[in-house]
Order: sequence, then structure tokens, then C-alpha cells
Amino acid sequence: MQVGPPCVTLHTMARQGWTRDQLVKTLALYCQIPFGRMHKSNPAVVAVANAIDRTPSAVAYKLGNFASLDPYHRQRGIAGMGNTSAADRAIWAEFFGKWDVLADNSIAVEPADATSAPARTRSAPRTAPTGPTVVQRGTAQRRGQSFFRAAVIAAHDGKCCITGISSQALLRASHIVPWSHDPALRLDPRNGLCLNALHDAAFDRGLITLSDRFVLQVSKRVKAEVPAPIYREMFASRAGQSITMPERFAPSPEMLEYHRREVFVA
Repeated sequence: MQVGPPCVTLHTMARQGWTRDQLVKTLALYCQIPFGRMHKSNPAVVAVANAIDRTPSAVAYKLGNFASLDPYHRQRGIAGMGNTSAADRAIWAEFFGKWDVLADNSIAVEPADATSAPARTRSAPRTAPTGPTVVQRGTAQRRGQSFFRAAVIAAHDGKCCITGISSQALLRASHIVPWSHDPALRLDPRNGLCLNALHDAAFDRGLITLSDRFVLQVSKRVKAEVPAPIYREMFASRAGQSITMPERFAPSPEMLEYHRREVFVA
């Protein structure tokens, strides 16, 4: 039985260096899953590994390398795998923070969810696409929304930062500066909060906000417009309390200041 050539092929494949495209797609994944779930059995890791022709173990290993380059994790003493390459460092320096590029290179890590669309675009007219440019723009927008949702919810470890609710069906990635106001901030995870559906709607309409110390503030309108038991449980009892801060991508103080000034109805 001739087994030499296959073994050589496998050995050669194992030693192939990572391509730029593979690294960028893995960095996009890094932004979309919690640190504690960057392991080879995570379905999201498996999906990306299959898409870029790498093993789940190799992708998990590379995620650990990226974690060692993240300032947040460096402060926590995360050392990564000890073999961070020059290519890893170069990709991190070039692309981390370029949310539009990372969104374009993201591979879906969760089923499509209509709730990922920003509130101000859900009621857009349902007109048929008129050409390739419209189709491409729509695809890019959906990919961007999916990336933003995954990044924000992962940063909050899949829990509402006000209530701790962890049901994915009830969670929203809420924009602090509204989607329609500044295109440059649309995909920035620091412009997001993980909220349950009720508080997402209230935040979107300026009925709640956060102070510069991340303390919940509630508009006077809520008491007048919400049934008393719901008001007491979901708003009054939580007003004045700090939110649970995300693992990374902490909400931007400047963006919260904008929300208090331009969106919140005191």
C-alpha cells in the first residue's frame, strides 16, 4: 500500500502559513464571541474553520493569540498562546477597530434574526431590488447588522446589562447614537448596549438613558405611560443602579453623552 504521498500532502498542508484573508476573518470572529467560548468545539469556531479551510483547533489557537494582543485582556494578564506571529500583530494593528472591514469579512455565526435590524430600519418600505448595487448594499447592511449584534451581545456575555436576562430571543443590540445619525458609528460595538426588548424600546425612544457613570436614569414619562406593577419592577426598582459592564467594548462616554443630550426625554 502506497501511503507516502498522502502523508506528505497532509504534512505540507499542516505547515501552510495563514493567509491575510484567513487572519482577517478570524479577527472578525474574535470580535463576535466571548473570550470564554473561544474553543474548538464552539459551533461558531467550527463554522469559520470550515469556511477558511483551517481546523477548529487552529482557529481557536489563533483567537487566543488575538486575545493576547487585546489591551483589555493584556490588563487582565492574558498571555495568549505564546506564539503570536508578526502576521497576527500586523493584522491586529491594521484592522482592529475598522468595523466595516471586519463586518464585510465576518462569517455568520448565528441564524439570521430579524431582531438584529436597527429599530429605525425595521419599517422601511418593502420595495423590490432594482439592480446589483441595491442587492449588494442590502447584503452588506445585513452583514453589518449581524456583526454589530454578535459583537455587542458577546461583549455582554449574552446578558441584558440592566436585568441579566439571557434569553437570546429577548435580547437586542441597542445603538447609543442612533443608526440614522452617524454612519461611521453604526457598526462600532462601543456604540452598543445589550438590552432586553422592553428596555431596548425605552432606550431607543429616550425613555431611559445612562449617566456618565453608567447608572440607569428613567424619564418621568415612563411612570405616566406604563402600568404601575411593570413600572415598579422594570424601571423604578432599577433606576439609580449601575449596569453590568461588558467584558470589552465598554460603552463610549461621548456616545452616552450624546444620547442624554439629544435622545433622552427627562
